[in-house]
Amino acid sequence: MTFNDDANLRGNRVRKRGRNAAIAGGGGGLLVVGLFIVSQLLGVDLTGLAPAIQGGAGGGGTQQEQSLEQCQTGEDANQYVECRVAGTQLSLDDFWAEQLGQDYVEPGIVIFEGAVATACGNATSAVGPFYCPGDQTVYIDTSFYDDLRTRFGASGGPLAQEYVIAHEWGHHISNLTGVFDRMNRQDTGPTSDAVRSELQADCFAGAWAQGASSTEDESGTPFLEPLTQQQIADALDAANVIGDDRIQESTQGQVNPETWTHGSSEQRQRWFETGYEGGPGACDTFAVDGSQL
Repeated sequence: MTFNDDANLRGNRVRKRGRNAAIAGGGGGLLVVGLFIVSQLLGVDLTGLAPAIQGGAGGGGTQQEQSLEQCQTGEDANQYVECRVAGTQLSLDDFWAEQLGQDYVEPGIVIFEGAVATACGNATSAVGPFYCPGDQTVYIDTSFYDDLRTRFGASGGPLAQEYVIAHEWGHHISNLTGVFDRMNRQDTGPTSDAVRSELQADCFAGAWAQGASSTEDESGTPFLEPLTQQQIADALDAANVIGDDRIQESTQGQVNPETWTHGSSEQRQRWFETGYEGGPGACDTFAVDGSQL
C-alpha cells in the first residue's frame, strides 16, 4: 500500500532497540504469539526465548532505544522500510482507535536487529515478528521482509510488509478484548485455539487493509492511497507462503495438521479476505464450527 507523500509521520511511536540490551523489568511467563513460534514446525532455533524474568522480579539494566525522528513524511515511508513501519503504526492506531474507542490501548512497537529482550523473554530474529502480551509490544526485525521473498518465496511488496505488522497488531486487539485470557495455549491442530488466534489476527489485518486509506494524520491527510488489486494479491501471497501446511511441506516434506499452530495457507488467505470484506465484526474465529474454520 502506497503512502501519500505529504502524510505527517512525525508523531510515530516506533523505537529501535540495541542488539544486546538487557530487560528492565516486567512480568508474566513466556508467551510469544508471532508468525514463527514452534521450532519443530519451522526448523529454526527458538532457544533464545528463555524467560528473561526470574521469580517475577525485574532487573538487569536499561535497554537502549532511539526514535525514528528521520521518518517525517509519507514520502519517507515509500522510500525506507523503517519509515514504512512508522507509517503503518500510525495508520493502525488511527484505525483501531476508531473501532474500539476508549477501550483501545496503543501497543508499543520496536524494531530490533539480531536479538531483543522483552517482558516475554529473550528472542532472536529466528522467531520472526511477534507480539508480547507481557509488555503489549510488537517486535520486528525488518530483515524478515527479505526472508519472505528469499526463504518463503513471497512476491513481496509494501502491503505484504504492512500485513505482517497488522497481523501482530491483531494479536494486540485480541489481547485487549480478552481473547488471550480464554485461550487454551497448549493445544495444536487445525481447529485449536492457537490456530483460531492466528486466523483472527489475519482477519483483523484484512479489516485494517480495507479501511487503511481512510486513516488520517492530525491535519486530515490520509496516510495511505487506495489499495490496488496487485497490492491485495501481494498480501494474500504473504499469507499463503506462511501457512502451516506450506511450511511443513517445504521443511519436512510432509504435512501434519495435528501440529498446526497458525493455520493452512488457504485458511490464512480466506480469513484475511473475511476481514477485508466484513470488517472486525466478522473476525470471531472462536465462534465458528471447526468445519467452517
